[in-house]
This record gives sequence, structure tokens and C-alpha cells, in this order.
Amino acid sequence: MKTRELEVAQDSKRLDLYLACQGLGLSRARLQRLIREGWALVNGKPAKAASGVKTGDRVAVTIPPPKPLDLVPQAIPLSVVYQDAELMVVDKPAGLTAHPAPGHPSNTLVNAILAMGIDLPGIGGTRRPGIVHRLDKDTSGLMMVAKTDKAHGGLSRQIKERRIRKGYLALALGKLTPDRGVLDGPIGRDIRNRKRMAVATGGRDARTRYQVSRRFAGHTLAEVYPETGRTHQIRVHLATLGHPLMGDALYGGRSPLLDGQFLHAHLLGFRHPVTGEWMEFRSPLPERLADVLASLTGKDGEGAL
Repeated sequence: MKTRELEVAQDSKRLDLYLACQGLGLSRARLQRLIREGWALVNGKPAKAASGVKTGDRVAVTIPPPKPLDLVPQAIPLSVVYQDAELMVVDKPAGLTAHPAPGHPSNTLVNAILAMGIDLPGIGGTRRPGIVHRLDKDTSGLMMVAKTDKAHGGLSRQIKERRIRKGYLALALGKLTPDRGVLDGPIGRDIRNRKRMAVATGGRDARTRYQVSRRFAGHTLAEVYPETGRTHQIRVHLATLGHPLMGDALYGGRSPLLDGQFLHAHLLGFRHPVTGEWMEFRSPLPERLADVLASLTGKDGEGAL
């Protein structure tokens, strides 16, 4: 357990914003939790995250030791694309959940990472340690994982500021037209089915760009670039157009050719949270998805763009 004592040099409207600028290496969300739990004192008294601080105030922040994780390391095969002391990029297979959740405490990406001897306790919180963003269970592809609080804060900030470059390969049902476009519609919880999301008035803004890559008689392969990161965003936007993903049981229907939806995160770019270097990674289609395209080429005949 360590405590940092600071003297405020300039007025700030919020305590959490002040602390976020003090080089503590903690994300703003983590700082807010510490303040809420009473680990931050202003002039010797507990304060709220939204409380202002004035020049000359004395602020003390205690960073408690991480809570023990109730997680079991599990030797699950995992492809590591890149790794350094701050972060790692992994190529998540379809069928693997990103992090533990109620009723699903094991067989997740986090369990696999712990089995590699990587220390994640406290990084981004105990519920989803190290996980900065996630992919749906049945979506394969590139994910970044923070190994330090500084990396978690830096990567989370880039996501919030929409400076992460993400690209997906998606196989949609039917003829997606035009060849390129922008899908723009707010996304919120579907009031008729709480397991689903939907384009809905009052939802959070969501914007997705796409470009057709290949056409088949009954399907369209597209490169998709979400500019926001809403839950099920690509799946919802395409389904709303009438072109759900192949195999997406929640928004379209199951497919005899594929177990799960055809969606692969093939491109991931971001600035290293410590060095500032731009880093970009690509992942080829996994064999299961490449086999689907081969099957469609032989079955339907491939159409020209």
C-alpha cells in the first residue's frame, strides 16, 4: 500500500480530473473508484470525485494492494501477436469469452492470460482485469490487453477519444449496396428482448463505415470499420439494413455452414500508451471462415464487383 501526498498548484473543478493529471499511472475510472471507496482525502477529509479542489489544498491518495482475483489460470491455446512490458495483442479465437462474468467464471481470455504467468490483478479492476475492450464470444480476431495501469489508462483514453483503428471482415446475407457506405443509427437496448441491442431513439450514437470486398450469389463480404464501439454495433447496423451476418442467431438466423456469426477483427491500430509509437496489426481469416468462403465460391459462383 502506498500513499501519494500532493499540494494543489492550480484550482480544478473536479478532484478526479486533478488526480488524472498528476502522473499517478491510473485511469480516471480507477481514480473514481478509489475516491468513492474513501482512499482519497482533501485536507484530511474524504471527498467526492466531482468535488473541486483549490490552490493550496493538500490531497492524499492511497493506492491499496490489489484484491485477490477469484480466477483460476487455465492453459487455453492463445495466439500472442505482440507483447512487451506494458501490453499485449492477442488473436482471440471464436468461442472464447473475453472476461469472467456471473455464471461464467472460467474458460475465458483472462484465464488463458493468467496461465501464461502474466500478473493482471488490479489492472483495470478485478471484474475484467487487463481487458480494455472486448469482442463477442463468437467473434474472432485482434484484442489488446493492458498489463499495467498506465497502459490501461492510455488505451482506454484512446478508445474514448476514438483514436483506435479497428477493422473487421464481415459476411452479410444478401446483396449489400452500394459498394461502400456509412451506417449511422443510435444503438440502445431492445425493449422487446433485453439480450438484443437495436437502433433506437434515445440510444447512444453509433457510426459504421463499410466497403464491399467480394460478392457471392447470396452473400456479401465487406470490410467494416466502426467509428464508435457500441455493443453488437456491426451486427445491429447490418441487421437493420436487412443484411444480418451469416450465422448470427441473435439478429438473423443460424447457418448450416458455420457455428456462430461470420465476423473477424482483422485490423487493430493504436498508439503505444508509453512510447507514443503508432502500432498496427493484421490477422488473416481463421481457417473456419476461409473454408466458408471457399464453399460459397464453389457452391454459388463468385460474382464480379
